[in-house]
Amino acid sequence: MDVTVEVVGEGTDEYSLAADATYDDLIRAAGYHPQEASALVDGAPVPGDRVVDAEAVKILRLIKGGATDGA
Repeated sequence: MDVTVEVVGEGTDEYSLAADATYDDLIRAAGYHPQEASALVDGAPVPGDRVVDAEAVKILRLIKGGATDGA
């Protein structure tokens, strides 16, 4: 199955996946660990263990922490 993946803020690529690939597999194929990114279909998050059933997916990288001013 071919899936178009947009990593929010980083660009779009296409991936060829096995028919039984999960959304976690797709996140890994895009170069991320499932704990650092979420897959979105039609704007809604999907479970990582669900078999990919969409032709277009967005990957949203999860950001932790932030800058501090040291005060």
